[in-house]
Amino acid sequence: MRIIGGKAKGTKLYTLEGTNTRPTLDRVRESLFNILQFEVKDSIFLDLFSGSGACGIEAISRGAKKAILCDKSKEAITIIKKNMEKTHTKEKITLYQMDFKELLKTKIHEKTDIIFIDPPYQTDFAYEAVKIILENDLITKEGIIVIETDQEKRVKEKLENLEIEIMDERKYGRAHLIFLNQKRKG
Repeated sequence: MRIIGGKAKGTKLYTLEGTNTRPTLDRVRESLFNILQFEVKDSIFLDLFSGSGACGIEAISRGAKKAILCDKSKEAITIIKKNMEKTHTKEKITLYQMDFKELLKTKIHEKTDIIFIDPPYQTDFAYEAVKIILENDLITKEGIIVIETDQEKRVKEKLENLEIEIMDERKYGRAHLIFLNQKRKG
């Protein structure tokens, strides 16, 4: 894994051992940031299931003014800290080791512009996260939420109950990216 664009382009990242995390593949991350290229600069980027920190670090490398990274795993936090050090991004990243629900309910006190949600695939964490984000008004009006999943039908069915609309969808092998906006009122 490496940083694909921006100031830290080409920097190889440390990754987690084992099968507990599933890093977003370089080609998926590259496509994600190509799609978001005009939104990333000067944004506040939230990565809820950060793993190695690659997506948040990529956002900073490409000009985001701040990234908030969260992972429950102590091992993930250790790897993220090493990657922040290696890419010289720690002054722009706020890192939390906690459950995503606790983070969203107690630590986010400003609206974010881009939220990346890549939870364990067999969970309802994406739906739960979007619900809390909307209830607590944690994203700007033009903000974008991106969910990575391999169960797009199930995730989309759950999201139907929320004030959210699907702007775009992309499929990369098993990985599926779903891009969401808040529904416009009126």
